[in-house]
Amino acid sequence: MIITRTPFRISFAGGGSDLANYYEKYGGAVVSVTIDKYMYLMMHNYFDSQKIMLKYSKTELVDRAEDIQHPILRVVMQKYGLKGIDFASIADIPSGTGLASSSAFTVGLLNLCNAYTDRYQNKTDIAEEACNIEINELKEPIGKQDQYACACGGLNFIEFYKDGVVDVEKLYLKTGVYHDLEKNLLMFYTGQTRSAGSILKEQKQNTTDDRSKIENLHKMVKLARELREELLNGNTDATGDILHTGWIYKKELAKGITNLQIDEAYEAARKAGASGGKLLGAGGGGFLLFYVKEEHQTKVREALKNLKELNFKFDNKGTNIIYYNKSNLYKEKENA
Repeated sequence: MIITRTPFRISFAGGGSDLANYYEKYGGAVVSVTIDKYMYLMMHNYFDSQKIMLKYSKTELVDRAEDIQHPILRVVMQKYGLKGIDFASIADIPSGTGLASSSAFTVGLLNLCNAYTDRYQNKTDIAEEACNIEINELKEPIGKQDQYACACGGLNFIEFYKDGVVDVEKLYLKTGVYHDLEKNLLMFYTGQTRSAGSILKEQKQNTTDDRSKIENLHKMVKLARELREELLNGNTDATGDILHTGWIYKKELAKGITNLQIDEAYEAARKAGASGGKLLGAGGGGFLLFYVKEEHQTKVREALKNLKELNFKFDNKGTNIIYYNKSNLYKEKENA
């Protein structure tokens, strides 16, 4: 049995600049952090060495990798030529909630298959391969930040260069600054899930053709750079204003990013003392993130009492193997 654990992420600023249609012309940048909510993936030998057993939100038993319905599993199983395996997944958070569950799944799966087949890839190579699978092979209209965040873990300034190169800069904050940032963030579930695809397709088109929306993304990248500097200088309270400004810009990128319920919850939190916030992910549902100083947190929680709060801490490890026992696998292979 081999088990991988891959963290979900929250993005503070710069989201959307990791789409190729933007960064290939202008370059992009985001600030994000991974949290202690995870995607767990498990793999073990299946008793029938000629079949593939898969258990995720559905159950599949197939003879060939190309017959797998789940697109990410199909592509990855074909790449590694796997058969006779029993795979299962468990997640702390539902999909479609803006925390990068799809990319966490892809990253964790590559890490799992590498361990199972005795291959080695460093975390940035895993991230790039995950990008290739999701964006190039499966044609998902997504960017590159989630794969690098989930693979590398921690608080990062991630830069996307015009030539496609991605640079992950770890933001090493003083211990007190790090904990201030962590304790002043509150997250609430809107109760709505969504597929990011339609929103991102429209956003991609808008930020290719619409000059005003392109300018918005320029401003959002500038905010990511400002947040990096503020955090490194120990000014965590700047996070709230940057989140709020970025949310105003983001709402203009595409229809469906927000709705009446989300706007009402956001305004209620602001009136109760949150200095700023945003909806995580592409939009349309999922989690609202707020920066709230401790003296205002009780009031914000009361204002949003109809929404489920998610308690979390930061994760610094990225994707990793938390259980590895291949002794029984080798014995079965030797006796085959």
